[in-house]
Amino acid sequence: MFKSLLSSVLTQASCQEGAGYLKRADTDRLHEIFLKYATVEKNGEKCITSEDFVRKFLGLFDEDDYNKESVKLIAGIVDMDKDGFISFSEFQAFEGLLCVPDALYKTAFQLFDTNGNGLVAFDEFAEVMRKTALHQKLPFNMESTFVRLYFGKDKKRLVTYPEFSQFLHDFHEEYGVEAFKKCDKDGSGFISAGDFRDIMLSVKRHLLTKDLMTKVINASGFPQGERKISFPYYMAFNSLLNNMELIKRVYLNATTGHRTQEVTKEEFLHSAQMMSQITPLEVDILFTLCDMIHHTNGEDASGIDAWVTSSTGSRNRIVYNDLNSITPEQYFKQVTRRVAEIKAVSSPEERSVFIQILESTYRFTLGSVAGAVGASAVYPIDLVKTRMQNQRTGSFIGEVAYRNSWDCFKKVIRHEGVFGLYRGLVPQLIGVAPEKAIKLTVNDLVRDKMSDKNGNISLYAEILAGACAGGSQVVFTNPLEIVKIRLQVAGEIAGGTKVRAWSVVKDLGLFGLYKGAKACLLRDVPFSAIYFPAYAHVKAKFADENGYNHPLTLLAAGAIAGIPAASLVTPADVIKTRLQVVARSGQTTYNGVIDATRKIYAEEGARAFWKGALARVFRSSPQFGVTLVTYEILQRLFYVDFGGTRPSGSELHVATPIEETVKKPQHIGGYQVALPVLTGLETKFGISLPRWSTVKPQPQPQ
Repeated sequence: MFKSLLSSVLTQASCQEGAGYLKRADTDRLHEIFLKYATVEKNGEKCITSEDFVRKFLGLFDEDDYNKESVKLIAGIVDMDKDGFISFSEFQAFEGLLCVPDALYKTAFQLFDTNGNGLVAFDEFAEVMRKTALHQKLPFNMESTFVRLYFGKDKKRLVTYPEFSQFLHDFHEEYGVEAFKKCDKDGSGFISAGDFRDIMLSVKRHLLTKDLMTKVINASGFPQGERKISFPYYMAFNSLLNNMELIKRVYLNATTGHRTQEVTKEEFLHSAQMMSQITPLEVDILFTLCDMIHHTNGEDASGIDAWVTSSTGSRNRIVYNDLNSITPEQYFKQVTRRVAEIKAVSSPEERSVFIQILESTYRFTLGSVAGAVGASAVYPIDLVKTRMQNQRTGSFIGEVAYRNSWDCFKKVIRHEGVFGLYRGLVPQLIGVAPEKAIKLTVNDLVRDKMSDKNGNISLYAEILAGACAGGSQVVFTNPLEIVKIRLQVAGEIAGGTKVRAWSVVKDLGLFGLYKGAKACLLRDVPFSAIYFPAYAHVKAKFADENGYNHPLTLLAAGAIAGIPAASLVTPADVIKTRLQVVARSGQTTYNGVIDATRKIYAEEGARAFWKGALARVFRSSPQFGVTLVTYEILQRLFYVDFGGTRPSGSELHVATPIEETVKKPQHIGGYQVALPVLTGLETKFGISLPRWSTVKPQPQPQ
C-alpha cells in the first residue's frame, strides 16, 4: 500500500531541478509540528515519547493491545541515544535521513543498530530478527555459514552501513534458500506445491504482483502436496521475478524498442543470450506465467499445478504488457502529481453501459478544454494559412497581395493591428471545443473497442479509429470552418464593413453552414487516419525504457505526427477553402469538389493545390501537439478510473493497483515517506514486527 506513495513522492522530488532528493521541510514548520507531540520534558528540552511518536505522529500500532516491544524498536530508529525519548534534533535528523535516495536501507540499518554506535553486531541483528513475524514462522539458522561469512566465524565482527546494506540484500535471498531446505525434509531436492506457496507468501511476498498472487500462487484447482517443485525451478522462479527489469530490456532488444510486437520464445531466448545470462528455464517459466495470467491454456489446468506441468506447452508469444503483469512494483517510479483521483469502478468487470457513457463524457470534457488551448496557441498561424490559400491569381481593386506567409503576417499586423491576427477566434473557440472533443473521444472509443485484452491494437485498426474520428468531427468542423474563414478573409478588403460571426451564420442558414462538407470530409478523414496512428507510434518511440512519456515528449510526438498529416491533405484543404469563401467580383466560382479541382488546376496549375502548405503544417503540427499534450496531462491530473484503458506512458507501469494512503498533514518534508519506508522494511526485507502484545486467535470457520 505505502510503496506507491513512496514512489510518487520520491520521484516527484527527484524531478525538481534533478536533485534526486526530497525537499527538506522548513525548520520552523517542523518544530511547530514537533511541539504538538512533545508531551514530556527532559533536561529542560521538550521531547516526544516512543509511544507518541509511533502511535500518534506516525499513526502506527493504534490498537489498544499493541506490542510495546515493536513500538520501542521502531522509535529506536529515530532515538539515537536510546533513552526512550525523541528530541527535536533527533526528530529533524530522521526527517533529513528520509530525504536521501537510500532512505530504506539507512532506516533498516538504524533499526538493527540498537545501541546507536553506527555499527551492527551479530547480537543486535539476531535480537531484532528473532522478534519478527517471519522468523517466528520460519526460523533462520543463525549458526549458518552465511551468517559467519559476514560476522566472522566467532560472530564478533562489527558490520558497517555499506556492508550491512549488502548483507540485508543477500540475507533475504539466503532466507529463501533456508526456507526451501526446511521444507525439503528428506533432502530430495523437491518441495510440495503447498510449501512453495507458503514460502512465496511469507519470504518472497514482495516479488508477487496481484495477478501472480491470485492467478498462480493462490489459484485453486491444484492438489496440495501432489505436485512437486524442484529446487532448480524454485531458484529460477525467484531469479526471474528479481530480474524483471532486465527481462523488459531483453524484450525491447528483441523488438528494437517496439512495445506491441509479439515475441516468440525462440526470439526472446536469442535476445537474452546476446544481453545476459538468463537461463532457458527462466524463459520457460516466463512464458508459462504469462500464459496462466492471461488464461490462454483453458480451464483444465490452473495454479501451480499448471505451472509445473505446462512448461513445454506454454504460450508461444508475449508482448510488453504481459511483462508488466508479473513485474514486482518498484519503489522509485515516475508519476504525475494528481489534483483529483476518483475510482468509478472497483474492477473492469463492473463497466456497465452507464459507466462507459460517463467515460466518454469525461473524455469529451477534457478534449474540449484541450482543443480550446491548442486552437488559441496557433490561431495567428491559421489566419495566415487561410489568407494564403484564398489568394487568387490576378489583381483586383481592394485586394491585398501576399508574396508569402511571412509577408502576409506582417501586412495583417500593419493594416489590422495585432488583434487582426485573432479575427474570428471567438467562434473558433466555441466550435473547436466540441470538434476536438468528439475527435479525441471517438478515436479513444474505437481504439478501446478494437484493442485485444492485453491492450494491443493492429495498425489497420489504428488507421480505422483515426478515420472514424476524422469523419465524426465534420458535423462540428464544417460550420466552424466556414464562419471562421469568412471572418478571416473579411479583413482583406480595405475599408470594408466589419463582418460579425452571427451575420455570417444568418446569411448562410443551416444548410449553408455545411457548404463544402465533402471537401471537409476529404481533408479530415485522411488527416486523422494518418495523425493518430503516427502519434501513437512516435509517442511510444519517445517513451523512456519504462514506457513513461514526459510532457515534452508528448508535445514533440504530437507535433511530429502533425507534419505528414497536415501536409498530405493540403490539396483537400485548399479546395474546401475555395468552396467556403464568398467569391468577390471577378473571381472564379466553384460548384462542388470536382468542379473546384478542375478549375483550380486549369487556371493556376498543380502548385495551387499546395498553397499555404507550409503555413498549414506550422499551424496544425503545433496545434495538435499542444492539444494532445494538454489532453493527456488533464487525464493525469484529473484521473478517473472507469475500469477501461488509460493513455499509455502516463506513468510507469506497475503490476499492482495503486493504493494511496490518506496523506497526514503533519507529515511534511521527508516524513511524507516515513510510512512507505517503514512498510518497505517488511515488504522488501521481511522485517515484519508483531502488532499485538499477545497472539491473536485465528477466526474459526463457521
